[in-house]
Amino acid sequence: MNKICPLVIFFAFAALGIHAHAQTAPEPKPQKELKFYAAPKTLAKDAVTQEWRNFLGATHNAISTETPILKKFNKKPPAIVWEMERGEGYASPAVVSGRVLLFHRIEQNEVIECLHAETGQRYWKYSYPTSYRDSYGFSGGPRCQPISDGERVYTYGAEGKIHCLKLTTGQVLWKRDVLKEFKITQNFFGIGATPLLEGNLIIVNVGAENSSVAGLDKLTGKTVWGVGKEWTAGYASPIPATVNGKRRVFVFTGGASSPSTGGLICLDPVEGKEIFRFPWRARRRESVNASSPVVIGNQVYISECYGPGGALLEVKPDGTFREVWSNQTLNTHFMTAIHKNGYLYGISGHGPQNAPLVCIELKTGKEMWRAEPDWEDTFKTEAGERKYRLSAGLASLILVDGECLMLTEYGRLVWLDLNPTGYKETDTVPLFLARETWSMPALSRGLLYVSQNNRAEDGKPARLLCYDLRGKR
Repeated sequence: MNKICPLVIFFAFAALGIHAHAQTAPEPKPQKELKFYAAPKTLAKDAVTQEWRNFLGATHNAISTETPILKKFNKKPPAIVWEMERGEGYASPAVVSGRVLLFHRIEQNEVIECLHAETGQRYWKYSYPTSYRDSYGFSGGPRCQPISDGERVYTYGAEGKIHCLKLTTGQVLWKRDVLKEFKITQNFFGIGATPLLEGNLIIVNVGAENSSVAGLDKLTGKTVWGVGKEWTAGYASPIPATVNGKRRVFVFTGGASSPSTGGLICLDPVEGKEIFRFPWRARRRESVNASSPVVIGNQVYISECYGPGGALLEVKPDGTFREVWSNQTLNTHFMTAIHKNGYLYGISGHGPQNAPLVCIELKTGKEMWRAEPDWEDTFKTEAGERKYRLSAGLASLILVDGECLMLTEYGRLVWLDLNPTGYKETDTVPLFLARETWSMPALSRGLLYVSQNNRAEDGKPARLLCYDLRGKR
């Protein structure tokens, strides 16, 4: 039997960026940025809970099965369990195995932190240098939510660096510089499409000349396949679904390009094969496709707000498709619409003003209603008390326990009863007053994790806040 030198094994793993030695899982410890308030309520005995380890939640469509959930605020914010000062960025938090994954930028480093879900105490922290500067003056931090398979954590930074770390220790297992390796120029707002974990692959909206989408081995980071040509990366995350009995992934591409190109790519993730593509992008150069596809049965809805608007496609069993309808009624920017009982609901327009909440019929694309809710409140600011009248702006929507939980662009939490005849506001409360509250909140085990991305008007710094939404039967 041939004997293999241990050093050979070590250097083979090192070549892939993998550490061959194991690390001991650390215990969580308090950090100076953390403020703990009180433990959350006990979960109801028959509570239904989910982890938030994918973008848009467990079902990839911003629909949560969590129940029971607190729906009455009694004119005050839900109890804060803990809060933590955080750096720059728009990346939503992830929640997996009782841990919260926070991805942000502190000074000249992109930072990944693993926190205890109920106390906020830190298990581990990993950082690496970044020199990203946004061409349009927006935040210099990461945009993509961390994702996890329960054993590993994957992050995709604003400059295109992918890291795979062990969930329990933060040990780096592999890493890749996608922009450098695929020879990609910087997109308008850096990298913003959260990758997808599908089987043994991590699927990335790359936008390279010969690989619009790439499938990487999740264990090693090696490229397994590349699909599509010419279309650059958008800011929409790939969405998986079983359509007509076959596993498919839908990727909405289209970022910086000249001439302007992009659209929907449907692919077979196992074979790494493009099934079809549907061109759908505004002609203007400064445009992006940023709202993730919404898959309902064998139909796929895509939408953008710079030109053509929205379209519904029907995928046929033989892999072909037909356009069911298209119009400019619900033109989502980077917030994804939600589907409920045959209707789509979403925020239309660029925002923050003139960004109404719109309902359309899925079957026909017909507008049922549009409204732009707003609220007037008095807030404490650094200059004293002031009255503000603020709209929902570019708000996030999560369908949960029969109703819609909305987080507005300025930090207000709203419960909405959505139906095709209109909407009913069942309760609402401001959490804070800060701009660019664009990150989708994460909901897991009755706890809501909200990113305050900018300094609040009362002077409080950017924070990650954990709110107790655990309800009773």
